[in-house]
Amino acid sequence: MNHLQSIGKHTACVHTGTYRDSRVPGINTPVYTSTAFEYLDNEESIYPRYFNTTNQEVIVKKIAALEHAENGLVMSSGMAAISTVLLGLLKSGDHVVFQKGLYGGTFHFVVAELQKLGISYSITKGIEEDDFLAALRPNTAMIYIETPSNPLLSITDIEMVANIAKEHGLVSVIDNTFASPVNQNPVDLGIDIVVHSATKYLGGHSDICAGIILSTSKRIAEIRKMALNLGGSLNAQTCALLERSIKTLALRVNQQNSNAGEVASYLRKHEQVSRVYYPGLKTHQNHNVAVRQMSGFGGMLSFELRNLDPVKFQRKLNLIKPAVSLGGIETTICSPTMTSHRHLTDSQRKEEGINEKLLRLSVGIEDIPDILQDLDQALSLDI
Repeated sequence: MNHLQSIGKHTACVHTGTYRDSRVPGINTPVYTSTAFEYLDNEESIYPRYFNTTNQEVIVKKIAALEHAENGLVMSSGMAAISTVLLGLLKSGDHVVFQKGLYGGTFHFVVAELQKLGISYSITKGIEEDDFLAALRPNTAMIYIETPSNPLLSITDIEMVANIAKEHGLVSVIDNTFASPVNQNPVDLGIDIVVHSATKYLGGHSDICAGIILSTSKRIAEIRKMALNLGGSLNAQTCALLERSIKTLALRVNQQNSNAGEVASYLRKHEQVSRVYYPGLKTHQNHNVAVRQMSGFGGMLSFELRNLDPVKFQRKLNLIKPAVSLGGIETTICSPTMTSHRHLTDSQRKEEGINEKLLRLSVGIEDIPDILQDLDQALSLDI
């Protein structure tokens, strides 16, 4: 791992993990489409649901190198990764502390499934140290955070949470999807487990559904027991697409960082925008924390329209497409109340600070003048 940490992220994206077939000396990992493997001469049976095929292991090595983690599991989706971690490490009688402002899919899973299994939970009232300490119980086993959060881009102090977890003997978990390994490495800040929806920045082309779990080899071995039972494995063809995508991850994310910063500055000054949520803005509540723990502020931002109808605004956009998901090379926009947080009740959305005027923008790699021009013409919509 030390060697992997000594090379740059662009180099790691391209080279780490690649499997070279000595018989056919191609520079890319071959795609092994078999789901049946001979076993007599192998110490371990190979099978996709066992998470040990060559194409699966290549992904783990590459992303683990980027996240400075020992090992991992590549999964069929981000929610497969999240649910496998929770179900694999928690038991009846345990309590979990979840950060306020969870991704809608995570929130729905927590509310719908955990109590059935005898697992209780608390959601913090805020993201400061006192909020996490106040949520602890004698039976707390885990703290789970997401930063930057979806969709309001709140920034939680990762090192602070990791220290609380260590002091109380808890497992710390972070959803690092919005930041990507290019912008943020929670393992270096003391976090135990990192999860990603690889559907987003790691895939980056809006054509892959995948997830990943990263941690120590010992903890991954424990989580793998549950993963075998749940069966959330990823096929070889999708692994190959994901490996190819990660090779350009740093290039894509750096461009998205730059574009999002300019878009956030533009929107903050526009008369039809009442508020912008972006950690790169000095006006962001926890900008100083973001500066400390992030090397880039990401390609995600949210904003609230002042008077315009959000649906009419989205329909007037030309270049920017209203679409679910995020992190692709194209700029997309969505209304959280209609997509990621639609399963929440009105009161739950209000509690999270999400209203119908809020729009989430996933900034792509297009030329920034073209992105700004499209936003400008749509914001000039007659009220």
